Amino acid sequence: MSLDTLLDAVHQAIASATPLRIRGGDSKAFLGRPTPGTPLDTRGHRGIVSYDPTELVVSVRAGTPLRELNAALAEAGQMLPCEPPDFDGQATVGGMVAAGLAGPRRPWSGAVRDFVLGTRVITGTGKHLRFGGEVMKNVAGYDLSRLLAGSFGSLGLLTEVSLKVLPSPRCSASLTLDLGPAEALRRLTEWGQQALPISGACYHDEVLHLRLEGGEGSVAAARERLGCSAADAQFWVDLREQRLPFFRDPRPLWRLSLPFNVGLLELPGTQLLDWAGAQRWLKSDAEAGQIRAAASALGGHASCFSSGACDTPFQPLAPALLRYHQQLKAQLDPHGIFNPGRLYPEL
Repeated sequence: MSLDTLLDAVHQAIASATPLRIRGGDSKAFLGRPTPGTPLDTRGHRGIVSYDPTELVVSVRAGTPLRELNAALAEAGQMLPCEPPDFDGQATVGGMVAAGLAGPRRPWSGAVRDFVLGTRVITGTGKHLRFGGEVMKNVAGYDLSRLLAGSFGSLGLLTEVSLKVLPSPRCSASLTLDLGPAEALRRLTEWGQQALPISGACYHDEVLHLRLEGGEGSVAAARERLGCSAADAQFWVDLREQRLPFFRDPRPLWRLSLPFNVGLLELPGTQLLDWAGAQRWLKSDAEAGQIRAAASALGGHASCFSSGACDTPFQPLAPALLRYHQQLKAQLDPHGIFNPGRLYPEL
């Protein structure tokens, strides 16, 4: 699919006031509210535009499979540090940015938006615009490219993205330690204040899982200091891709963002702690209001990751914040054609 084809589809949608449901591999269709409109598949607009490993920057079209990008980076000994899920090869680069989902390494490396240097976007007025660029420091004023991360296609149609990449770690070790949740969180808090090469910390079912990454010397020293048992590195892939047995529980899946040192919540269901406790996965039949009240009381928020289980999957916005979102939507998508209602009914 050429860029002209995408532009024509947007122009026709504007002219006929027809909403568009932007999709890549549809690997994250379970996230957000149902979106009315004509499907617009971006997967035909694919390919790596430019990649110079010495510059640690890659530019790639939005319809490119994330797995294809990861393979190209791996050949050069590099990676996307935010470790986004590729959901069995279905995810695209545009969907990765639009959803903003990151993997177990996120607290130590940064979020998807932290690695977005620039984008090309078709706006709701039918213009193809470039924001940002291909260097580390190039933004004067408001950084619209990073704002698109997590917008779920509600602000425009991504056609190309430039990303910062980093060298892959020279050494990695996966470890486990059997202990209770309170002690696990205490140790994670203590270790977080020390110079340890931790790049993954997950707790579930009385087991603390750790991943160490870095130079051989630092990983070996940390492994000896922590005194944990060796484990299979496949755990981190299965966690990232939501393939652990925990995720097969038929109850609705909730993602809670909380302060990292908060203990297990008193909610019905089963909990898995990721990101050293800052991200909680919850399998529960509890009402949305009960789950969100528990998260809000601790200064956090909750999103439903099971399609159809909640009318408003994402945490409702405060009135003032909602007005900002509506104003931004009106500026970039004045006709309201891009993924209407995917994030919130008011958008």
